[in-house]
This record gives sequence, C-alpha cells and structure tokens, in this order.
Amino acid sequence: MFWYIVKRFLYVIPVMFGVLVLVFLMKLVMPGDPVTELLPLTATQEDRDALREELGLNDPIAVQFADYVWGIISRGDLGTSYKTKQPIMDELMQRFPITILLGLLSLIIGQIIANPLGLLAAVKQYSWMDSLIILFTIVGASLPNFWLALMMIMVFSVNLKWLPSMYNGTAASLIMPVIVSSFGAIAATTRGVRTSMLEMIREDYVRTARAKGQKELIVITRHAFRNALVPVVAGIGSALGLLLGGTLIVETVFAVPGVGKYVADAVTQRNFPAVQGGVVILSFAYTIINIIVDVAYTIVDPRLKTTFITQKQKGIFFWGRNLRGKVPAAAGKGGV
Repeated sequence: MFWYIVKRFLYVIPVMFGVLVLVFLMKLVMPGDPVTELLPLTATQEDRDALREELGLNDPIAVQFADYVWGIISRGDLGTSYKTKQPIMDELMQRFPITILLGLLSLIIGQIIANPLGLLAAVKQYSWMDSLIILFTIVGASLPNFWLALMMIMVFSVNLKWLPSMYNGTAASLIMPVIVSSFGAIAATTRGVRTSMLEMIREDYVRTARAKGQKELIVITRHAFRNALVPVVAGIGSALGLLLGGTLIVETVFAVPGVGKYVADAVTQRNFPAVQGGVVILSFAYTIINIIVDVAYTIVDPRLKTTFITQKQKGIFFWGRNLRGKVPAAAGKGGV
C-alpha cells in the first residue's frame, strides 16, 4: 500500500511538468507584448529595452522556461504580477481559501442531495419519481452555470431582494454561488449513484440478504450502497476537480475574490504571469485530489487493499516490475 501511494505521488512530477510546458507555450502564442502593456505610450525605446531586459524577455525561450521551473521548485516563485508588482504566489494564497471553501461547500451540499436522490431513483426504478429525478439530472447537466447564476441574481437579488447579488464576506452572499456551483455536480452524482445502485441491487448477495429477512432499508444502505461507493468516490473526486475549475465563471459572476476570478481578471488585463500561476495552482490541486481519491478507493473497497498486498508480495511495485527489475511471469505472458 505504501509503494502504491508513492507511485501515485510520483505521477505528479510528469503531470505538472506537462502542465508547465503547455502553460508556458501559451505565452508564445498569445498576441501582444507585455512591455507595451506595462509602459505608457510616451515611454522611450530605451525604457522599453530596459524593461524587456529586466523581465528576462531577451533570453532564449529555453532559458526562460528553465528559470521559471527552477523558481517554482527552489523558491515556490510563480513570478511577479505585471499590474500589482506583487509575488503571484502571495496573491494566490490570499484567494485560495475562499475557492476551497466554495468548492467544499458545493461538494458537501451536492453529496447530501445527490446520494439520496440516486438511491431513491434506483429503488423506485421506472416509477414517476424515477422519471422526475432523471429529468432533473438532464436539466442539471444541460444548464450553463453563467445562465443559472444570472437567473438567480435576477430572481433572488433584483426582484425578491432576499440575497446580495455580489459577495460581501457574509454567509448570505455565499448561498447563490454554492447553489450554482453544486447544481451540475448534483445532477452528475445522482446519475452515477443511480447507475451503480441498479447494478448492485441485482447482485446475488442482495437477494440473499432479503431472503434472510433483512429489512429493505438495511439491505439497500448497508449492503448495496456500501458496495456502490467506489464509483461514488470517483464521482466525488471528479466533481471537486470540476468545481475548482468551474469556479472561474461562478466567482466572476458573483464577484467572489477567489482564484477563478483572479485568473479571469488577469486574462482581461493581459497579466500573463498571473494566468500562468493560477493555472499551475489549480492543476496541482486537481492532481492531488485525484491521488487522494485513488487512496480512498482502498477504504471503501477492502478488496483493493488485498490486491496491493498481493502485488507487494510479488514485488510488483512500479509499472509491472519487481525490485530486481524483472518482469513477473504473468506480465511476460500478456498478463496484467
């Protein structure tokens, strides 16, 4: 199990390197010159040349990329904002907690609503209740976040005046952003739970539990739902990752000062180092979330832990090779 976790964390290195390469290549294809954006129109050519040298824009692309990567590894330096002249890491760390709070609240609300809906739809398959829940999941997956956010502002802020239209630091101002962020995740998770439960309730062990006289509630919750948790956990990880990325729209509409709004503002201001830093931080968070979800599989499904122990006894730790560097016989014959 330990080596499995180590292996998963080692995957972070090539993934983040690929993200850094793609993000840095965006700098080459984006139109415009940062020097022109930073200096006034009255700046002389000497001023432009001096600023270009200060920013390192005269260095070869390979040197710029190496300096950028080394700054992240050695100092956690994501560069300096063109607009505020402040370290981007400091600005992101000030905004990251509100993004995490918004994502976690949306995830918790989504799971509280989605899991009972999915269970109910599976148990009441082909009933009017199942049809209604399926209709809800289709609508939830189809509605764009920005449209739902604008409609909620118009209804609850402009017409009814119940909630503030923009974030002001109060709990009431977080209600609409959380609802909008969790709406699509609720639909996706409900559909996933329904599909998994429909498979589980037809298994032999469920019929055996019913034949022994177990109450239906215990059969559904303790036996069927517990074994359907693996795809549910996968859905939680995917939903949280999508929430972190999807907050860009929600935070922009509701003026929530998180990482998403920071990146959106940086795009409009042509503040490319801030865009780079925001994308890197969100990508790293999403990667770590996926690793945590992989480890959580062993908690909800003990059979996976047994698989890891068996692999350890055989010496299968990294990519099908044992500690001596030999490929196991099963793998050599086309086995997994």
